[in-house]
Amino acid sequence: MPRLDAVAVTTTNMAKSVAFYEMLGFTFGDWGAEDQHVEPVVEDGEVRLMIDTAELLEKFTGARPTPPNHSSFAMRCDDPAEVDAIAARMSQAGYALTVAPWDAFWGQRYATVVDPDGYQIDLFAPL
Repeated sequence: MPRLDAVAVTTTNMAKSVAFYEMLGFTFGDWGAEDQHVEPVVEDGEVRLMIDTAELLEKFTGARPTPPNHSSFAMRCDDPAEVDAIAARMSQAGYALTVAPWDAFWGQRYATVVDPDGYQIDLFAPL
């Protein structure tokens, strides 16, 4: 049976995207501003995050993608306090929160932050 291996986002500015995802807690190995594909370091078996430039994807598809494509993904935090801390750190750094931290009726502390290309990243932790 196939399994989910990676989530991909498209960027128009690799340096801004890497800075955003580093602030969320991802660690990147060696990369350069001219790289068209980067991935943070993950443990074996973890779902990978792939960041590709619009230029690279245009080479594959023949059409330039326009981020965001209404995709999002969610990051599970250790506890509700971590949701609040990450949301505060991202907001203080100038990133937009489309959903401020709140106790959602489905039993999670929940917030949404927007990356430099408009992708919505959900942060959550069980209450």
